[in-house]
Amino acid sequence: MTAVDFAAFVDKLATASADAILPFFRTSLGVEDKTHGAGFDPVTAADKAGESVMRAMIRETFPGHGIIGEEHGDLAVDAEYVWVLDPIDGTRSFILGLPVWGTLIGLTRRGAPCFGMMHQPFIGERFSGDGGSASYRGRNGSRRLRTRSCASLSDAMLMSTSPTMFTGEEREAFDRVSDEARLTRWGGDCYAYCMLAAGHLDLVVEADLKPFDIVALIPIVEGAGGVVTTWDGGPAANGGRIVAAGDPRIHEAALERLSRG
Repeated sequence: MTAVDFAAFVDKLATASADAILPFFRTSLGVEDKTHGAGFDPVTAADKAGESVMRAMIRETFPGHGIIGEEHGDLAVDAEYVWVLDPIDGTRSFILGLPVWGTLIGLTRRGAPCFGMMHQPFIGERFSGDGGSASYRGRNGSRRLRTRSCASLSDAMLMSTSPTMFTGEEREAFDRVSDEARLTRWGGDCYAYCMLAAGHLDLVVEADLKPFDIVALIPIVEGAGGVVTTWDGGPAANGGRIVAAGDPRIHEAALERLSRG
């Protein structure tokens, strides 16, 4: 199957998951805590419904493919093609009624991300990429995504989801980058990476990510001309501590600041 065919199927997954998720948005939905009191990691019926419908479609259409999902576990992770799903990335925003969340649909081939989409159905936006190109579709049409040029950290717009994702040493490393950046903003979850791909910001630095938090976003950022690695410059598909940059020059600068002891 070609990338174009996969893209068409991902569109169907995005539409079906949206139909399952949107009826719960801005309602009095119940919230479970997956940590059972050791912190707060919320999950809702919307998360579970969105993932369930996507898993059913994948198993029917591609029975030989594997699945990694945030809510319903893993299946055939050694398969050549593995789908990596996060039905609601940004559940905290979702339960607060804020539209800064999205459905992440990623696909890996032999462990490497090869296609990804972030769908925000309430706003009506889809960001997708295959590592070679990336595109945006919304209510005002479609366009190709391109990161913007940024030569130095002093000119960079930086985002990260939350300071609570960092340990003490990690927060010190993040601050070394943030102290040099022109602007730092918290929040965004998956939207930060898509805004980087769209050329509205320059750098995302995060930690404690899972594969379903990042796999779908890698082909979008890279397809728009950006770079996504771990803090030590390695592949990012397994999650962990992640740096995404629109310009290789500030990616290199960020890695250097993060590695200082």
